[in-house]
Amino acid sequence: MIKTTLFCFVVFGVTNITAQNKAHLDTTKSIEERITLLMNQMTLEEKVGQMNQYNGFWEVTGPAPQSGSSKIKYDHLNKGWVGSLLNVRGVQKVREVQKIAVENTRLGIPLIIGFDVIHGYKTLSPIPLAEAASWDMEAIKKSAAIAAAEAAASGINWTFAPNVDVTTDARWGRVMEGAGEDPFLASKIAVARVKGFQGDDFSETNTIAACAKHFAGYGFVESGKEYNNVDMSVSRLYNSVLPPFKAANDAGVKTFMNAFNTLNGIPATANRFLLRDILKTKWDFQGFVVSDWASIREMISHGFAKDGAEAAQKAAEAGSDMDMESYLYVNELVNLVKEKKLDIKIINDAVRRILRLKFEMGLFENPYKYCDEKREKEVIGSASHHDGVLDMAKKSIVLLKNDNNLLPLKKSGQKIVLIGALAIDKTSPLGSWRIAADDDTAVSVLEGMQKYKNSPVTYALGTAVFSGKPTFTKELEINNDDKSGFEKAIAAARQADVVVMVLGEHGFQSGEGRSRTNLDLPGNQQELLEEVFKVNKNIVLVLNNGRPLAIQWAANHIPAIVEAWQLGSESGNAIAQVLYGDYNPSGKLPISFPRNVGQVPIYYNHYNTGRPINSENNVFWSHYSDIEKTPLFPFGHGLSYTKFDYRDFTINKKIFSIGEPVNVSVSVTNTGSLDGKEVVQLYIRDVSGSISRPVKELKGFELISLKKGEQKTIRFTLNKEELGYYDNEGNYLLEPGMFKVFVGTSSDQLLETEFELK
Repeated sequence: MIKTTLFCFVVFGVTNITAQNKAHLDTTKSIEERITLLMNQMTLEEKVGQMNQYNGFWEVTGPAPQSGSSKIKYDHLNKGWVGSLLNVRGVQKVREVQKIAVENTRLGIPLIIGFDVIHGYKTLSPIPLAEAASWDMEAIKKSAAIAAAEAAASGINWTFAPNVDVTTDARWGRVMEGAGEDPFLASKIAVARVKGFQGDDFSETNTIAACAKHFAGYGFVESGKEYNNVDMSVSRLYNSVLPPFKAANDAGVKTFMNAFNTLNGIPATANRFLLRDILKTKWDFQGFVVSDWASIREMISHGFAKDGAEAAQKAAEAGSDMDMESYLYVNELVNLVKEKKLDIKIINDAVRRILRLKFEMGLFENPYKYCDEKREKEVIGSASHHDGVLDMAKKSIVLLKNDNNLLPLKKSGQKIVLIGALAIDKTSPLGSWRIAADDDTAVSVLEGMQKYKNSPVTYALGTAVFSGKPTFTKELEINNDDKSGFEKAIAAARQADVVVMVLGEHGFQSGEGRSRTNLDLPGNQQELLEEVFKVNKNIVLVLNNGRPLAIQWAANHIPAIVEAWQLGSESGNAIAQVLYGDYNPSGKLPISFPRNVGQVPIYYNHYNTGRPINSENNVFWSHYSDIEKTPLFPFGHGLSYTKFDYRDFTINKKIFSIGEPVNVSVSVTNTGSLDGKEVVQLYIRDVSGSISRPVKELKGFELISLKKGEQKTIRFTLNKEELGYYDNEGNYLLEPGMFKVFVGTSSDQLLETEFELK
């Protein structure tokens, strides 16, 4: 419950503001000067209020709340005891709450308006994991810019994205929200998304503040279970978890968000090592840190704080600047300062950081800069935005398998049968974290294929995978028993030249709170697939999913497999254009696909162990007794409708001094019959070091376009940033020794050479 105690309006000798006391509005002064001038006028309660964020709590355009917690929040808003609101959207509503903050409160400090703009606002791009499969930084940046433009047009000026959590565990529901398993790739994507959201000129009205989350370690929760504990070495933290956060900070991200998990026994929300020592001191982060939803209060459940006052104190002291929906800062911090349990310097530092963003946004000059009804109507859902997300969707598709060149489909002369409930679904392709989008607005696969008029498609449901209408807030009811549609689908498949089966997860089966212990096709989809295969072997399996799936049977039997994820608003059009060959797929997996869930976590940059191979033909080596230890589809894997040949892999010399650049080159030729794109990938292995190093680590990549028959020489440079690593004290080491270098089309198809660093 929120305490109803009313705070004194005047403390520490501060008086009500007057017309003559608005020097902080003088734009000729620096932002830091203006912050100081404003803070000199603020009461302790008003300062703490800036650290308080509430969820939208009443119908803004209706009457003011008259009772309960909503009334208390409303009173706080009118007193200036709220610094930010989230989940208030639409120009009319944002204008109303901003008007209260600016015109009703003593100091008129505007609000920051936050929202989860994860992979689009109304017009949706693919889920972030799918975008990562493009390995196309410009496309990802543009996707974030489209999302920012629509959100800003709706009055929002802050997104809780990007999620830069590295994870190796497909069971974790939020795997769909990040960039996969590799810190190097995730770092590049973090920069692209931050720059896309925040733009080149942050003062523009089509940009919004980004938020790097979840700081830190959330992708390594035990057993892949949401909100769980994380226990890891400092070396792994620095080498695997922190690089994308560091990259986001270096790119100028304005805010960070805490993780829900504990890290080595301490909740991330009150982890001084993360927030003070690393983020704000070592990295010199100048923005502010917001808690995740009620994560300050949840430290009581963690057993880290005995009550709300202790939770608030520990979080503030550790470096959490804003409290999202715990109500603890607004209720506890004033008394903690008055009782001398909390240093006022901590409050002042947090408030300065929050006000800095408001000044940088230009909200003091124009609190309603994001509230333009004309722009809202023109920008949201525009044709150019749909073109943009369609382009992103096509680039996100990964061709996993294509035996006998079953794909692309012929545009005429083929009898094609389309099977699967997901093939006609117009909500599932929107994916998770699409709370501003409307249901039933995605282009379905059937609709996309029907645009190819000379290639008529027969559709059969096969099986209804999900019972009832799936929702964001409820667990999905999965159909395991009803096979009434099998017979019709099998009969249609028997008459077809090619069967396209769209199978996988619903968009609401991944995301927050959607951890799974099975990674198979839900319901009776696997049985349907096997029954159809009995009558027609020419199957193209199109996967819709938010995480890697364990599809061992399909990989062994189905000739063509397309990883189509959940691709957003233009999903069906993107899939159809790839299936019919109007777009040559170029995506590469950003995360490994396991053979079964027992392999999880599985990832390419693992360590070697002391017995990596069965050199003596005995049982005592690092392996499974019932399945291969390699992934089903490895990191970096992805085929094309054309072929690429790698030759002339060279390093400019074999021995280098520390600090000297290592120049690598390789010749890539398109030897197929179609133009195409290829992601040329470079990996290294530090053969021996003070700390054991992985068998390989991605340290460079380049997305190239090659016309049929064309050859290009690709060059990479390895510097100390690529060749070093962090030890267990967080020190960066660049050590002499032998290094292997690999270049190729995926993490398991590589040319190899080596050099020595002296």
